[in-house]
Amino acid sequence: MSRTSSVAALFPFQLLKPDLERVEKAIRGQARAFDPSVEPYVAYVCGTSGKRIRPALTFLAGGATGAVTADHHKIAVTLELIHIATLVHDDIIDGAEIRRLAPTANAKWGNALSVLLGDSLFAHALMLSTEFDDQTIGRRVAKAANAVCAGEIIQTQRRFDFQLSREDYFDIIRKKTAALFAAAMDLGAYLNGQPEPVVNALRDYGTDIGTAYQIYDDCLDLVGSEEEAGKTLRTDINKGKLTLPILNLIASATPRQREKLSNLLLQKEPVDLSALANIADYEGAIESAIETGLEFVGRARESLVVLPSNPHAAALRKITDFLSGLLEGCRQ
Repeated sequence: MSRTSSVAALFPFQLLKPDLERVEKAIRGQARAFDPSVEPYVAYVCGTSGKRIRPALTFLAGGATGAVTADHHKIAVTLELIHIATLVHDDIIDGAEIRRLAPTANAKWGNALSVLLGDSLFAHALMLSTEFDDQTIGRRVAKAANAVCAGEIIQTQRRFDFQLSREDYFDIIRKKTAALFAAAMDLGAYLNGQPEPVVNALRDYGTDIGTAYQIYDDCLDLVGSEEEAGKTLRTDINKGKLTLPILNLIASATPRQREKLSNLLLQKEPVDLSALANIADYEGAIESAIETGLEFVGRARESLVVLPSNPHAAALRKITDFLSGLLEGCRQ
């Protein structure tokens, strides 16, 4: 099984099939809300089939704490549109040409149009979040969107910054990746009127799963193949994003090795990964990152003790098992 199909297996398709099919149709249908001259661009980026992790988490949180309602579907669409907007902007920043086995927006239409396309998706998603009578929902969506943008800004600001600490790294990924996972879980429970301890526990689950998933993605960028991953790889290291495996590598290196690593990472040419292995303990750095990811998965699993026994709660536990398997699959 390829890593792409493995990620798709994170979620129990049969349990979520009706909800995911409905939300997929709704996401694609959002293009019609835009000006006719903009609609084809929105339709393209919304139509490339993604994993829809954030909608799936919304539905699982809703089902685990009561029932999946029409409001859960509205939130699922809103969060996914924010995610799509971030991907459009990410691909511009990274110069990525492939996402989900298709040309990226910037590869098709250039950076200028793609920036505006991402902005339009952000604005539309935030507009959707204001349609709820409960203003708390719109505020939580906006807070998550703001965190994602802040994480991206900080990460871009700290490129090639060899003083970046592990704490800095975790702050960045809690914002840029985990914030939307946490919002999906939080709002999934909040919409069902769950007490604060339950909402908080599921938010923690989303944060920890999102963090572990980003660590997996960071490892995949180094050990995966583009054919299996379905996207351009090595963009992190070539663009100076110091991910957890690279931070581990720098931390374990001697001063002389660290100087060689810095020179290698600062070069203008794509990095030869074999050169990293020849300088310091490359395999050990990836192993350590995997172990850290597994720790976050374990914490997420513990957060689920607040849930009753039902199929959706069982599915949330199963996600932790699948993600553990994906992380294990990154071992060299």
